[in-house]
Amino acid sequence: MTIHAFTDGASRGNPGESGIGILWKDEKGRVLSTTKRYIGEATNNVAEYTALIECLKMSRQFKCKRLVVHSDSELMVRQVTGKYKVKDADLKNLFDEVQQLIHESPFEFEIVHIKRNQNKEADELANIAINLGQAAAAS
Repeated sequence: MTIHAFTDGASRGNPGESGIGILWKDEKGRVLSTTKRYIGEATNNVAEYTALIECLKMSRQFKCKRLVVHSDSELMVRQVTGKYKVKDADLKNLFDEVQQLIHESPFEFEIVHIKRNQNKEADELANIAINLGQAAAAS
């Protein structure tokens, strides 16, 4: 079975209040699960990598043979696929964690770049997480 995961990291400011959103779908496009989490202050690229790391960790529960991650972060996708080098020290640590998780994963892994308008659901989850995090901080 192939699982399609849509990941997004959102940041209001760069750095700024940030959240992640992940949506898992089966081969027929049915939503299997969603997650959202407030991650505090981060850059948009750190948020994108954090979403991918969380996705890789949580995808094990589906016991799939293949995981295809869809992301609108061109930088992250090109770094993970080896088309771009990772120059930023903070991103290098996150990149290394992603590589380790991929290496240890029980499934075949693929990551693809999609346009932002194809990732609306994951973006919505990430922004809800920011809203919830800000509301919790204010109370």
